[in-house]
Amino acid sequence: MANALVSIQIIPKTPNGEDVIPYVDAAIEVIKQSGVPYRVAPLETTMEGELGNLLSIIEKMNVRMTELGAPSVISQVKIYSNPQGASMEKLTEKYR
Repeated sequence: MANALVSIQIIPKTPNGEDVIPYVDAAIEVIKQSGVPYRVAPLETTMEGELGNLLSIIEKMNVRMTELGAPSVISQVKIYSNPQGASMEKLTEKYR
């Protein structure tokens, strides 16, 4: 059972002022390749899983931005941790 939800908004500085969307797409691909449940929203992406694993994914996202040429990256992160379990579905069920 997942014990955390982590939302991330990644903001890479692009080398020549290019659009950041291709970089954000690459960051989301890192999440997709990790296999954890995730949900993309307009301003951030939320992942569900074990906290240590989710933080490792964020590290990989930042590394990917550097590999693509971003000289720096801002990662805004929100963490919900609950040893009893954490679920995107459970936290949002009353809104569906």
